[in-house]
Parts: sequence; structure tokens; C-alpha cells
Amino acid sequence: MKTDLFFSNPTEVESECLVAVVLDRGEKDKTEAYVASSEKALQDAAAEVISSGEVSSKSFETTLLHHPAKLKAKRLLLLGGGKAKKFSVSELRKLAGAATRTLKSRSLRSFAFLAPDTIKLEDAVRAIVEGAFIGNFDPDTYKSDRKDQKIDALTIVARGDQGALLKAMEEARVIGESQNFTRELVNEPSNRMTPSVLADHARRMSQQVGLKCEVYGADKIKELKMGAFWGVAQGSDEPPALIVMRYEPAGAPDKPVLGLVGKGVTFDTGGISIKPADGMEKMKYDMAGGATMIGAMRAIALLKPKVKVIGIVCATENMPSGKAQKPGDIQTAMSGKTIEIINTDAEGRLVLADGLCYARQLGCTHLIDAATLTGAVVVALGYANAGVFANDDAMYEQFGKALNRAGEKMWRLPLDDEYKEQIRSNIADIMNTGGRWGGAITAAMFLKEFAEDTPWIHLDIAGTAWMEDSKPWIAKGPSGIALRSLVEFAKEFGDKH
Repeated sequence: MKTDLFFSNPTEVESECLVAVVLDRGEKDKTEAYVASSEKALQDAAAEVISSGEVSSKSFETTLLHHPAKLKAKRLLLLGGGKAKKFSVSELRKLAGAATRTLKSRSLRSFAFLAPDTIKLEDAVRAIVEGAFIGNFDPDTYKSDRKDQKIDALTIVARGDQGALLKAMEEARVIGESQNFTRELVNEPSNRMTPSVLADHARRMSQQVGLKCEVYGADKIKELKMGAFWGVAQGSDEPPALIVMRYEPAGAPDKPVLGLVGKGVTFDTGGISIKPADGMEKMKYDMAGGATMIGAMRAIALLKPKVKVIGIVCATENMPSGKAQKPGDIQTAMSGKTIEIINTDAEGRLVLADGLCYARQLGCTHLIDAATLTGAVVVALGYANAGVFANDDAMYEQFGKALNRAGEKMWRLPLDDEYKEQIRSNIADIMNTGGRWGGAITAAMFLKEFAEDTPWIHLDIAGTAWMEDSKPWIAKGPSGIALRSLVEFAKEFGDKH
């Protein structure tokens, strides 16, 4: 999608449709809707329909006017944003997605969006562009009668510092494209997204944006003594892939080095501890953590923060076969720790264990991993928040600021030592599952053993990496969660260190 800025009067923009946000400044139960713009001509164009009571400003309410008076745009879409006091950058991002989805369903190919005057202009431009990209994605890739409905061009109408606004627009475009790139990877069925194919996507992307990329197979995994990773991979006929992407900008200090480690299980049957058939088709999304790291590395390479970043994705299938690991088996991880396999469906933490150890071996001084790791995090937080775990308060505080800037919802869960008792094994160092209670926490405690003393954050995105239902601003399917926060963190990380 092409993005552009229009710096003149919004009444002068020539577009298929001009979108304006309508807010409610009424007190308590009283509604007082108004267009969030200081342009009198625009307010006049919407005055009649607003005064009629047809426009309540309720969130995502749409009112489409054809041939609006005093405007050069062919249509005016009034888009409700709710109470003015509560209207935020996150809400604006969703509204931009909703506008995109509303207009492309009417076969429009372009539109203009007026930045509301209630939000700092640079933040508004970023939110509009990011939201529009999110709304432009649909998962119906393989429908034979797929309708080619998409927005080809977006114009943001804003008056301000042109240089600053252009920079904000370009950064947001990179992030929006990268988030959709991640979603495209996650959306692919597992017969078309094997570990090798995922590695090919990472390699091609790296060539396009100037990253170094190395892809290793089973021989290297065994040479590195990644017994936990190989324990999962050994059950599949598809070869595993250890994907390593390096961003090493000129002038960046040798330290710190940020390590981004992603779970890349391209299909998860559960292995010998096989999952129920109901819903198993969605397990193609079990590589969402790895796809997020690939997309984040793309955005980082294009935005060029002054910090070294290494992205690692451990890609494999988890299959039941005569070669598959079994409950009761003992695996030795790259770190030398021994693991008793209690449940082969707790495989994500096994591949991440070796990925985290390898990142440390490559010189990473700070670690973040992302994975669709546990159903337990969905029980704890539902589909609204991802789970966050951290062994370092200072790093978490910095990540929390990145979350706020990115507008993504995550909630920190504890990592108290008491939970370690649940994964203590009688025959090995640790077990790969701690039972039903606190399952997301015991999974994180398992990973903590392999991060050791390195500052580390774990993102359990099992409940948020896939939208269970369509929303006004986003289609049902892959969400691309965590990418924006990871990129914001890397940008700030480069400035702070």
C-alpha cells in the first residue's frame, strides 16, 4: 500500500473518500458529537447529519456521506471514536484499520484519513499508517473465488512539521509491512510452510534488507549438542532449520547485543502425547513466535537502530512417529542440563531452551523470546493480553515503555522460586512440564533455567497470535502480535546503551 501525506486544507484533498473521526465531548450520559478537526468547512459538511442525531460517535460507528458539500473528496466517512477524554493513539490505530476494512469492502482502492487534532500529529500519523496496514490484510489466500479487495493508496491529511511527519509515516510503513509479512508467514498451511520453507523466507528477506542470514540443518544442530531441539525434530521427516539472522550496523558498539529467539514449530501435533483432533488445524500457527522474530528483524534492518541484534528461530515440526521422542525420555540440552520428557506436547520450551543457550553463546547480552507456548496463558489472561515474564526488572521496565508506545496489551506474570519445585525431576535436572497448575509460569521457569543470569524476557503469545474472530479493525486469523513492541524496544535499546 502506497502512503502519502497531504499538508493543505482537508477540504482540498481529492480522494475517493475522506475519513474523519467523530468524538463525543458530552458529560456523563449526554452525547455531544463533533468532528475532531478545527477546519470549519469540514465541520459544516458534517453538521447536518450530526445534528440529526444519526451520528452518536460510538466507537466504530460509520456514517458515509456522498458528495459532501464544500469538499473535493467524493465521499466523507464519519468514524466514531467514542468519548473524547478516553480517545488514545491505540484507539486511533484501530479506527484506521476499521476505515480500511469498511472502504475496501465497498471496492474502493484509495482514501484519505484526516489526523484528528486531539493527538500529537507524529503519533497520529504513525497510528493511522500502522492501523491501515493491519486492516488491509485478509487471510483468504487460497480461495478460488478470492475477491481482490485491498486498499492500494492511503493519504494522511495533517498540517505540521513536514520532515517529522514524513519520518513518522515512513517508520510506520515499515512496521506495518513487517507486521503483515509476519502474518503472511503464520497464515500459510503447514504443507506450504515447512521448516525449510520458513528458512527460505528468512533468507530472502535478509537479502532484501541487508541482514546476514545463516541456515543450519540437523548436522549442525547435533554438532552444537542441541539435544532438546533435536529431541523434538527427530520425529519428523521434514528436516529442521536453525535460522540465524544478524543485524550489525556500522558504528554500533560491541555490546550490548540483543537476542531475539522465536519458536518455529511449523506444525504441532503434540507428538506422542497427541493433541485432540478438534482444533488441531490451527496448530499451523505454532511458528508465530519465530515468524514474529523474522518480521521484527526485517523492520529493525530497515529502521536502523544503533544496536546489534541477532535473531534466532528454531524451526521444526512436532510429529508422532517411530522416531519420535517419548514420555519418560531424557534429553540433554545444549547447556548440559538434562531434561525428563513428561509430555511431548510441551515441545516449544525444548526448542527455545537451546535457542536461548545458542544466543548467549553468540554473544547476546539481553534476550527476548516469543512463543505460542501454553494454553495455560489463555486460561489466565484470555485472548486480550499476552503473558510477559522477566528475570530483570530494569529490562522489563524498558520493555513496558515499548509496549505503551506500540499499543500492544501484555501482562506481567510472576517467576517466583516456588514454581521451580513443580519442574524438579527425580531422574534428571528438570522436567519439561510442571503439571496443570500455573502452567504458563512453570513453562517460563523452565526457560529461565536456560537464560541463566542474562537479562531476559519471555512472551507467551498463545492467546493473542491468532484472532479467533474478526474485529472491525482486523481480520480473523494471524495478528502479528509483539512485532511492534519488539521494534520499539530495539529502537529505544539502541539509544539507551
